[in-house]
Amino acid sequence: MHAPYRLKRYRFFDIGQDHYYYDDSETEERIGWLVQTSYMPLCQTLKEMIRLSKGKFHCAIAVSGTMLEMFQQFTPEMIDILRELAQTKCVEFLATPYAYSLVAEYNENDFRDQLEQQEKVIMDLFEQKPTTICNAELLYSDEIAFNLAKWGYKLAMAEGAKHVLSWKSPNYVYQSAASAKMKVLLRNTALSDELSFHFSDPGWANFPMDAEKYAKALAALPEGEDIVNIWVGAETFGVRQNAETGIFDFLKALPYYALENGIGFMTPAEAAKKMAAKDVVSVPFPLTWAGEAKDISLYAGNDLQQEAINKLYNVAERVHLCSDKRLKRDWLMLQDVNYLHFMNHIDQGATNYDSAYDAFINYMNILADFLQLVDEQYPTTIENEELNSLLKTINGQEKEIARLEKELKETKKAAKK
Repeated sequence: MHAPYRLKRYRFFDIGQDHYYYDDSETEERIGWLVQTSYMPLCQTLKEMIRLSKGKFHCAIAVSGTMLEMFQQFTPEMIDILRELAQTKCVEFLATPYAYSLVAEYNENDFRDQLEQQEKVIMDLFEQKPTTICNAELLYSDEIAFNLAKWGYKLAMAEGAKHVLSWKSPNYVYQSAASAKMKVLLRNTALSDELSFHFSDPGWANFPMDAEKYAKALAALPEGEDIVNIWVGAETFGVRQNAETGIFDFLKALPYYALENGIGFMTPAEAAKKMAAKDVVSVPFPLTWAGEAKDISLYAGNDLQQEAINKLYNVAERVHLCSDKRLKRDWLMLQDVNYLHFMNHIDQGATNYDSAYDAFINYMNILADFLQLVDEQYPTTIENEELNSLLKTINGQEKEIARLEKELKETKKAAKK
């Protein structure tokens, strides 16, 4: 579950004059529609599936930190029902970059920061500590897996792309080539896309699809293929496939027919814990679930996107040095992958822009104002080496302050005794 904060129309003449970049009214309207049309009926259906299966149905949900913020602000009933799902102990909440960004590809330190923010909000709201990572757009590579293993994650979700698997099946738990500690669960593209794109398509070979037919297709997979990862965007239910197609009824009936065919359910964390890796998977270049190429070209494949990415991430160190909370907040928000998606010439996604150029110009005007504010605090005339030295000094001071505060608490505690 994720949708971006909508950016307002921001003109060249607004640069230096207007430092608020978001269209709150449009964001609220969009989130309200998504919740009513998709997210709420989906969560109600998941609750019913767990109840009817007497807790045998298990699933996982990835919801970004910014999406949770919007739920809290605009539709708090979504937080309530997600908490109810967490309390069933049948739903795992996954780690994902807080701002649903491609930061894993561009800045390791910020990637870790966003994951820590996400871990905190998941713990605060749902009392779960995520051990599975579902990166934005299923972004994955060996380098990312190495870092995730270093940070204590047990399993990563990734796309079961043909150019990665070759002749192998996605229906196993794999081990990352980058770390023996990191398992990988690959999305079964065909069976997932059956729901996302073909469920209501009368021209599709398996139309009309129903839960009984789908469960039999799962049961007919070759013996020994241990696990099938069905992974779709939440908007599959209610938006891409609207309620009139019967998609919610299909979902509600699925556990019954699956169990009848001897098929059980696991969360990713359960799979990582209970199932041994059958083979090693190597992904040397960035992999996503997007487009035909299954890479990052949908978000970083043209000159417009590259220009935006370079401008944005080139100021990372300066943003870290500043103490302005609003600047840090805008830095986080502006990383949302959807803003890059809107700049794609072929597939812009759910956008309200007239063209990729329109999206680019609006974003770059906002970014120009943001960069100007950053430059006022830490001018670009300061060399990066000087910045790094300053950052180390600040970090050292923060650690020293924390140590002294701890000592003071212990001294006061001892004095009371």
